[in-house]
Amino acid sequence: MQVKPGTKLRSSVCSTEVVVVRAPTTEVELCCGGQPMVAPDSAPAADVVLVEGFTGGTLIGKRYADAETGIEVLSTKGGEGSLSLGAEPLSLKDAKSLPSSD
Repeated sequence: MQVKPGTKLRSSVCSTEVVVVRAPTTEVELCCGGQPMVAPDSAPAADVVLVEGFTGGTLIGKRYADAETGIEVLSTKGGEGSLSLGAEPLSLKDAKSLPSSD
């Protein structure tokens, strides 16, 4: 799917919701819990379940990114599924250290 900054998506298998902060230049398959993410107003599918290995959870208010594609998303609602691009997990982005003010 082609995403752009500000795009809101939700998981089809858990309560996770994200907003795209930085979009990649190419199309990507953003997933949560091993299943593709969908538009927030999409009807939930009854037959999808969390895929083993993608159950690490998503934390609310945290940023997740992939250095290779440049995508960065902000979790606006946490859930049981973990975020990934296809089968590659997105990494939790650490806060930047500020210089000391001695």
